[in-house]
Amino acid sequence: MNNSTTNSQIMARLNLLEETRFEKLPVKVYENKHIASKKVAKRIADLIKRKNEKQENAVLGLATGATPVEVYEELIRLHKEEGLSFKNVITFNLDEYYPMKPDAKQSYVRFMDEVLFDHIDIKKENIHIPDGTLAEDDITDYCLAYENKIGEVGGLDLQLLGIGRTGHIGFNEPGSAPNSGTRLVTLDDLTRRDASRDFGGKENVPTKAITMGIGTIFKARQIILMGWNKKKASILKKAIEGEMSGNVPATYLQLSENVEFVLDRDAASALTRFDTPWLVKDCNWTKELIKKAVIWLSSELKKPILKLTDEDYNNNGMAQLATEQGPAYNLNIDVFNQLQHSITGWPGGKPNADDTQRPERKEPAKKRSLIFSPHPDDDVISMGGTFIRLVDQGHDVHVAYQTSGNTAVWDTDVLRYVEFAIDFKKSTGEDTKNLEETYEKMREFIEQKQPNEIDLQEIRDVKGFIRKSEAIAGARYAGLQDENIHFMALPFYESGKSKKDPVTEKDIELTMELLQEVKPHQVFAAGDFADPHGTHIVCFNIIIEAMKRLRKTEDWTKDCWLWMYRGAWQEFDVHEIEMAVPLSPQEVQRKRDAIFQHQSQKDRPVFPGDDEREFWVRAEERNSETAEVYHELGLANYEAMEAFVRWKFD
Repeated sequence: MNNSTTNSQIMARLNLLEETRFEKLPVKVYENKHIASKKVAKRIADLIKRKNEKQENAVLGLATGATPVEVYEELIRLHKEEGLSFKNVITFNLDEYYPMKPDAKQSYVRFMDEVLFDHIDIKKENIHIPDGTLAEDDITDYCLAYENKIGEVGGLDLQLLGIGRTGHIGFNEPGSAPNSGTRLVTLDDLTRRDASRDFGGKENVPTKAITMGIGTIFKARQIILMGWNKKKASILKKAIEGEMSGNVPATYLQLSENVEFVLDRDAASALTRFDTPWLVKDCNWTKELIKKAVIWLSSELKKPILKLTDEDYNNNGMAQLATEQGPAYNLNIDVFNQLQHSITGWPGGKPNADDTQRPERKEPAKKRSLIFSPHPDDDVISMGGTFIRLVDQGHDVHVAYQTSGNTAVWDTDVLRYVEFAIDFKKSTGEDTKNLEETYEKMREFIEQKQPNEIDLQEIRDVKGFIRKSEAIAGARYAGLQDENIHFMALPFYESGKSKKDPVTEKDIELTMELLQEVKPHQVFAAGDFADPHGTHIVCFNIIIEAMKRLRKTEDWTKDCWLWMYRGAWQEFDVHEIEMAVPLSPQEVQRKRDAIFQHQSQKDRPVFPGDDEREFWVRAEERNSETAEVYHELGLANYEAMEAFVRWKFD
C-alpha cells in the first residue's frame, strides 16, 4: 500500500514536471481569483501568526491596484471574524505616483487606507508608503533611507506583486536593471494609458513614480506574484516561459529561488500546459481540443487544413492525436467541415433549409432578436453587419442599450450642444434665461473641474442625451423602428463615477422585465470581457442572472439562444467561433456608416483603452483579420466576418 502510494506520488510529480517544463519558475493555478486570493491571504495570516508566536514582527511588502484587493478583503475578514491581529506587522508599499498628494483620489496612501489599513489594528507608525510630495532634489536621499529602513527591521518576509501589461513589477518598467533599488522612474506610455480612467484621461496621469527596485524585491524571503483574468495572460506567459529580458522586467524573477506565481485559470490560459497541452502531455482528445489543435497546426505551418499530413502531426507534437484519432486526412476533413458549417449568411436561421449543420435554427422563420449593447455603440461596432442583416432578412429585431455611456463624452461637446440648444430656442422666440444660467453653471464647473471629479447632474444628463441621440441614429440606420429601441439606464452605471456601483436587484429586475416583454428567440450579448473598464462583463452577468431566473418559470426561455459577440476590444479565437457571418464590401461600408452615427466616439474617444485606433477602424480590421484567418485555413475568401459563440446554460 505504502509503495503503491509512493509510486503514484512519484508518477504525479513526474507528470507535473513534464507539463510544466516550459515554465521557468513555480506556478500555482486556481480555478478563480476568489479562491486564489483566499489562499494568498491565508499564507500571509499564517506568517503573521508564526512571527507573533516568536514575538517577532512580520515585515510585508504590499502592492496596490485591482489584483490584491480580494487578498486584503480576506485579511480584513480574518481580523474581524477570527481575531487576526496586525499589531506585529510592518508594511512597505512598492510604489507611489509622483507627484501625488496622499489625500488625492488616485494616491496609493488613500488606496491602502481604504482597502486595508483603516479596517485592521496595524500601528500607523508601522506603515510605509513612498512619499509623492517630496521635492525632486530630496528623492534620492529619501529612497536610500527607504531601503535602509527595510533593512533595519530585518528585511521583507513576504513581498506581494501584481504585474502590469508592460511586464512591470512595482513600477519597474522595461529597461529596469535586475539590481535596481528604490528610485524615481518614468512611466511607460502603456502604463499611463491603463491608468487613464482613474485619472479622467491619460493627460492627467503622472509621468513619474517612486518605486522599489527589482533588486529590493529580490531580497524578500518570499515573493508572490498574483495575476487574474485573460488580460494578463499574454504578459504572464512571457514572464513565466520567456527568456529573461529587460523588455519584460518580470522575467528577472526567474533568477529568484523564493518566488511563486499564483494565477487564476484565465490568467494562466496562455501557458503551454493550458493553451497547447499536446506539446507537453498525452491528452484526452475531446472534439473541442481536436479542433483547436488542428487549427493551431495549420496556423503554425501556414498550410491549409486539408493539406496537413500525418508527418506534420508527428513532427509537431501531435503524434498521439494522429495515432488515436487519425489518419490526418479524416481529422482534417472533420475540422474543415466544422469551420465550414460555422459560416452563415443567415444569422437568424435560413427558412425552408436543412438546418442540421447550420449554427442557427430555421424555425421560426421570423425570429424575435434582442441585441443587448452595454454602451450605446457596442451593437454597431461589434455586430453592426449582423444587426443590419437580421433586419434586412425580416426578423423582429430589438436593441437594448444597457447603460447611458454618459461618462465617455468630452466636456467640450456638452457646451457645444447646450450652446446649440440656446441658439435654437432663441430662433423660435422662446425664453432662454434658465438655460443660459444652467449653461454658465456648467461652464464654470468645467473650467474648475478636477481629474475624475463627478460631473454636475445637468452635465451628466446632457452627456447621456448626446449618446442616446447617437444610438437612436445608429439603430435607425440599421433599419430599426423607434418602438424597438430600448434604453435601460441600469442603475449600477448611472452614478457619474468611473468606478461603478455594485449591481443590485434593480439591474436584474429591469433586464428580466425587458426579456419578458420581448420574449426573444435570440439574445445577442457582449462577450467582450477584455473591456478595460469592466462594464461589458458586468452587463453580461446581469443578463445571465436574469435569464437563469426566467428559465425556472418561463417556457419561452427554453427556445431562446444566447449568442456572445465581440469586436470593440478583442475577437474570439477561431477554434471558439460557432457562427461566422460574412460581410461583403458593401455591408462593411454600411456597418461603418452605422458606427459613424456615434460622432462623440469618433476621432478620439474619451476612454480608448490601450488601443488608440478609432472604434470603427478596430472593428473593420478585426473583422477583416477573422475572414483572413478562415481563408488561410483553406476556406472561402470573404471581405470580413463577424464572429459569435453560443452561451450554453446548464
